[in-house]
Amino acid sequence: MSHTFALDLKVARRKSGLTQKDCAHLLGVQKSKICLLEQGKVLPSVSEICTLSLLYGRTFESLFGSMFEDATSNLKDRLATLPVPSSRWLGRFTRQNTLNRLAARLEERHSFADGAA
Repeated sequence: MSHTFALDLKVARRKSGLTQKDCAHLLGVQKSKICLLEQGKVLPSVSEICTLSLLYGRTFESLFGSMFEDATSNLKDRLATLPVPSSRWLGRFTRQNTLNRLAARLEERHSFADGAA
């Protein structure tokens, strides 16, 4: 997991004035889970992501942007090495359109991230 994400999470909690115990109670988890999240050792569940966004008053993108960057980079790498399907694959036209749109979205995210930095 991204070290940046873990640090952002810790900073957001501290800026909010909440303790790890407070956050654990509000998330319905043990305090040790908050420690692990802030150390980057575990990822939050979807429900925890939503709760953390509400708790810290931050948008999903602002709180979890570094995770999106990691996912974008990993997906671009895997997209470049995706195996070619059989020429008899009936969905090849739709598949190629989907892959082209995906590549465009990843490039758009990359361009946006570079412009924001």
